[in-house]
Formats: sequence, structure tokens, C-alpha cells
Amino acid sequence: MTANWQDREFIGRVQDILKEIERHKWIESEKAGRDIGGNRAALDWLERHYELWKKNRANA
Repeated sequence: MTANWQDREFIGRVQDILKEIERHKWIESEKAGRDIGGNRAALDWLERHYELWKKNRANA
């Protein structure tokens, strides 16, 4: 099965989101002085940053 451009675009967006969550996890873990965990980081990033991130991507 060959991925079309829409599949590649979707996969690229997901990869970008995962990178942002990983970066957020590192930053928030440093602030907390401990590993906050991936689930908490993902939920926190989605609640606090996703909408602005999405808006900024649309304008880029």
C-alpha cells in the first residue's frame, strides 16, 4: 500500500505534535524536578498549547 500525499501530510503533523509533546515533557519535567510522564505531558500540551500551535502552523 502506497501512502498518498494526504497520508504523508497527516503522518507529518502527528510526528510534529509528538515532537512538541516530547519537548513540553522535558521542559515541564525540569520545572518539576522529576519526570512528569508522557501521558501527563501530552494532556497538558494539548490543553495548553495545541490550539495556538495549530493556528501558527496554519499561518506558516
